[in-house]
Amino acid sequence: MTVEDHIAALPEWDSEIQSLWAKITDLEDRSRRDNVCFFGIPEHQECSDIKVFLKAFLPELTGLDFSLPLEFQRAHRIGPLHKTTSGRPPPIIVCFLRHEQARQVISMARSQGLYSLGGHEIRVAVDFSMVTNEKRKVFLALRPQLRKLDIKFGLFEPART
Repeated sequence: MTVEDHIAALPEWDSEIQSLWAKITDLEDRSRRDNVCFFGIPEHQECSDIKVFLKAFLPELTGLDFSLPLEFQRAHRIGPLHKTTSGRPPPIIVCFLRHEQARQVISMARSQGLYSLGGHEIRVAVDFSMVTNEKRKVFLALRPQLRKLDIKFGLFEPART
């Protein structure tokens, strides 16, 4: 195979690489589907065990009555354990054992907006991959223009084609 043959094959390889990256991003987002991020919870609020804190905190915060006990695969803070350079406490990421409970918390957060805990604003968000977050930022920057044109829009999850 000559150099020219390899060069001619590059566009084919490029499309293959793009397809593989799209699959990787999709798999990463699917693996994070039970993860929920909590922003603004003050440090040391959770004492020594974040899971115990969340079991008491989530029903009070959301007002939800969970039919099954809350259980988590993992729960921890992301990043350094002291306030970040922005002055905000590091977020807590929670991987729910039950997908339905994660969806309940996200759904309630969307309908209520910001929560409050001891005078601190608490935000709740779905955990997406970095690639998906970047795409969402681009779309969200267009929201004011879409509103001005009276065009209905939304970010749906999971993505529908």
